[in-house]
Amino acid sequence: MKHYFTTLLSLIFILLPATMLMARSYKTYSITHDSVERTYKLYLPDNIQPDAPLIFVLHGYGGTFDLDFVGMNEAAERHGFAVCYPQGARDGRGKSCWNVGYPFQADMEIDDVSFLGALATHLQQQYNLSPRKTFCTGMSNGGEMCYLLAYSGQSTFRAVAPIAGLTMAWMPEHYTLTRPIPLFEVHGTEDRTSEWTGDMENKGGWGAYMAVPEAIDYWIGRNGCDKQEHEELPLKTADAHKVIAHRYIDSRHGNDVWLYEIIGGGHTWGEKDLDIAEEIWKFFSKFTK
Repeated sequence: MKHYFTTLLSLIFILLPATMLMARSYKTYSITHDSVERTYKLYLPDNIQPDAPLIFVLHGYGGTFDLDFVGMNEAAERHGFAVCYPQGARDGRGKSCWNVGYPFQADMEIDDVSFLGALATHLQQQYNLSPRKTFCTGMSNGGEMCYLLAYSGQSTFRAVAPIAGLTMAWMPEHYTLTRPIPLFEVHGTEDRTSEWTGDMENKGGWGAYMAVPEAIDYWIGRNGCDKQEHEELPLKTADAHKVIAHRYIDSRHGNDVWLYEIIGGGHTWGEKDLDIAEEIWKFFSKFTK
């Protein structure tokens, strides 16, 4: 009888959905930075090793750190990295956000570059994660935050991956001494929130921002990319959008720049057109050697 129940429990364990099993190590924490309490979720795979990579995943404007649908936890299980989902502070509208200099954020005193750097250092020390292999991705407002990290010259994040993100016009005007950093943008050409063609006249109210190809061209030049590859990716499903991968290679220092152009894609993580978590990891893993 004992053997029967042991076998039955083993079978139940095997059949449980992966997300239920992973929930064991998926918890919410808080940390105080600049006298403000901030919260974040942290996912640590059971098989994680010392000096493992750490990936930050940032939500969009008005969003939350509940981003399980992106698939990063499952990717973390496959590849052995930690995932941190910070929660943005609230602006004057009461919306959770990252302070990237939108016009209506003028009264925000939150320094999210400082906060994310401090949180990364805390997690690296607390869980023996790698300071050399720490990365950041984010969608929409989180993507803008990735660009701000790139322009600010911070040294915490080795590479960034903005998804449906924008380069606000003020960023290259303010930060004139940027340093090379690998960057991977994923963007839909029919994104009506973060326009592929830019909005230098601020018609959308987010502030003036550059066209996506122009924003990418800046980093191609800044990083000294001297080679390029272009590839149409296999369709994820029959009704998925076509994705053109533009990869610009820095053959001397490895500061590559990728742009995945989702033809006809809207304002999303691109999860219906790509295995987005796997593609993000594919890029970040280049800088873990």
